[in-house]
Amino acid sequence: MDFTVFLQQFLNGISIGSVYAIFALGYTLVFSILGIINFAHGAVFTLGAYFTYALTGGKFGFNGLLANAALPIQLPFLVALIVGSVLAGFASVLIERLAFRPLRIRKADPLLTLVSSLGMAVLIVNLIQYLVGAEIYTFADNIYGNLPPSINFGSADRPVPIRTVQVVIFAVSAVLVAILTYLISFTRIGKALQAVAEDATTASLLGINTERFITLTFFLSGFLAGVAGTLVGSSVSIAGPYFGISFGLKGLGVIVLGGLGNIPGAVLGGLVIGLAEAFVPADYSGYKEAIAFALLFIVLLVRPQGLLGRSFVQKV
Repeated sequence: MDFTVFLQQFLNGISIGSVYAIFALGYTLVFSILGIINFAHGAVFTLGAYFTYALTGGKFGFNGLLANAALPIQLPFLVALIVGSVLAGFASVLIERLAFRPLRIRKADPLLTLVSSLGMAVLIVNLIQYLVGAEIYTFADNIYGNLPPSINFGSADRPVPIRTVQVVIFAVSAVLVAILTYLISFTRIGKALQAVAEDATTASLLGINTERFITLTFFLSGFLAGVAGTLVGSSVSIAGPYFGISFGLKGLGVIVLGGLGNIPGAVLGGLVIGLAEAFVPADYSGYKEAIAFALLFIVLLVRPQGLLGRSFVQKV
């Protein structure tokens, strides 16, 4: 492979891998606190993209209850991204109240919680389809302002053009990962979240409001999903209500590869899968996901706890 092509594919892989990482971080946060997988996370990913699209002045299609509708406002993309992701965070909190909290109070089997979250995902996807139809929606070409369509990471003689949106995706993802790492590792809120994740009962006895921090966890999870959905939607398109389903599966693969409940592992897992997909030859592009999950299978055969997960020895 020519070095120029290698560098281009590497940068593309880092970009898409960073989106996988921030999306998987939402899974990781909920799993680290409650020890369960939120199957509605992919639906929140979709909601975030739709929210931002509407806030940037996007007009909906000719199907659905909101056919040909558009908001009377048109926010700049960065503002719309933040507001749309905040709305996605609130949607995630609502999911926690409806699908998780009642079962948690009754100390129901964790399997019932998985089924409940899956039911919420189906409900949200169908609600989106009822409201705005199943059309593909594309963000405006000028949502990033006056930035050029691509940036040259090479020289004039050997150009390495990378789409500007890919650079933006990586930059936003890196900032979010840095902020989340600081929040979890160096703030009182983060220490409280770690305490709840370690032992919710003991944390409650020490005066920590565990329900409040569970709510905060779901909000952060939904916010990250909303950002990821918007970034992917601005790079390709919002491919209908089931837009987040494939990313939901990919996110599960990422957290398993990196190590369940491990934040650095989610970041590393996302980058590994992103790079694995980027280097799939063009002739076999239809097998990108198969190759990524084959890599996951191979890694787990060698290291079942994931790349950065802790190994557990069962006591007899």
